[in-house]
Amino acid sequence: MTDLYPAADDRELLREAAAAHTTAVRNVEAFLRRLPEVPDPAALAEYAALLTREEQTRADRQAAADAAGLAIASLEAE
Repeated sequence: MTDLYPAADDRELLREAAAAHTTAVRNVEAFLRRLPEVPDPAALAEYAALLTREEQTRADRQAAADAAGLAIASLEAE
């Protein structure tokens, strides 16, 4: 029997992960644009949450890239 909804291939999963990461980065940028000169505790907490989300979506994107065969040894200069 054929699946009505075929599983997304690795490239589609990578595109979705990249889009989620882009959104997370844009959310950080939007926050920084409205950040007051003196951040209050609520702003610090929001920033921490946004950074956590950005880091998670970056890790998800990297895992999806690895699964799609785009693994690279290192980006850092030796």
